[in-house]
Amino acid sequence: MMAMQAQRGALRDPVFQSFSLLRLGFTVAPILFGIDKFFNFMVDWPEYLAPWLNDIVPGTAQQFMYAVGVVEIAAGLVVAVAPWFGGYLVAAWLGGIIVNLLTLDAPEHYDIALRDFGLLLGALTLARLASVFRGGSVKVDDRRDLQEAA
Repeated sequence: MMAMQAQRGALRDPVFQSFSLLRLGFTVAPILFGIDKFFNFMVDWPEYLAPWLNDIVPGTAQQFMYAVGVVEIAAGLVVAVAPWFGGYLVAAWLGGIIVNLLTLDAPEHYDIALRDFGLLLGALTLARLASVFRGGSVKVDDRRDLQEAA
C-alpha cells in the first residue's frame, strides 16, 4: 500500500514529470528522425551534410544518411532503456550535428544549429535527472537535494 502511495506521489512530482517528458521526447524524436533518413519525407537529408564530411565518408551522402538513421534509432532506444547514458549519447550526437551545420554553407543553417544546441542542453538535463530516478526509485539524498534547490 505504501509503495502505491509513493508511486502516485511520484507521478504528481514536477521533477519526475519533467524527467518523463524529456525521456519520451528524446526517445521518440531520434527514432522518428532516424526512420525519416531512409525516406526523406520531412526533408532531403543529404542536403544537410557538409561537403567536407561528404568528402571523407565512403559512399554517397544518402548512404551516409542511412547510417545516420540507424544511429539515431539506436540512440532513441538507448534513451528508452537507459536514459542516464542515452541522454549523454544523444547530446554527443547533437554536438556532431551542430558542428556539421556550422560548417555547411555558413551562416545559412545557424538557426538550426542553435535549435540543436537547445536540444543538446535538454538531453544533458535528461541524463542528469535520470541519475536521480535510476533504477525506478528516487535516491533519498538526491531527492532531498532537488527539493532544497527548488
